[in-house]
Amino acid sequence: MENIEQTPAKQSKRDFLKYILGGSFLAWIATILYPLVAYLKPPKQAEVEVTSVKVGKLQDIEKESGQIVKFGNKPVILVRAANGELSAFNATCTHLDCTVQFRKDMGVIWCACHNGKYDLTGRNIAGPPPRPLDPLRVIVQGEEVFISKNV
Repeated sequence: MENIEQTPAKQSKRDFLKYILGGSFLAWIATILYPLVAYLKPPKQAEVEVTSVKVGKLQDIEKESGQIVKFGNKPVILVRAANGELSAFNATCTHLDCTVQFRKDMGVIWCACHNGKYDLTGRNIAGPPPRPLDPLRVIVQGEEVFISKNV
């Protein structure tokens, strides 16, 4: 009869040890996985507020050319048409956020990701981009060229 009374007590001690050891194992796994996941996840960068950026001298920008300029954290494309007119746009494609580039051979702003094309006014003309590029203002002061946000 004594065996019957000791079995539930032994069983409850065994269950208690299972919970303690199982919980300790899960806590140990969490202490290993959390730093790994935190390391692999890139940190969020705060948006840099920029109102204007100096690009350079007008004489250094060739006709029928385009160049990527850093505008805070984002790329901007400055295009100079054959007639000498300057225009600037957010260089992030409106389809999947790839960086666009100027293609002199096609005379367009082109996205290499899915062959999206924009004309020199930033309007989407071919491919999957759903909307035009966001325009920026180009200011020429003397010989200096500046890009600023549209206000």
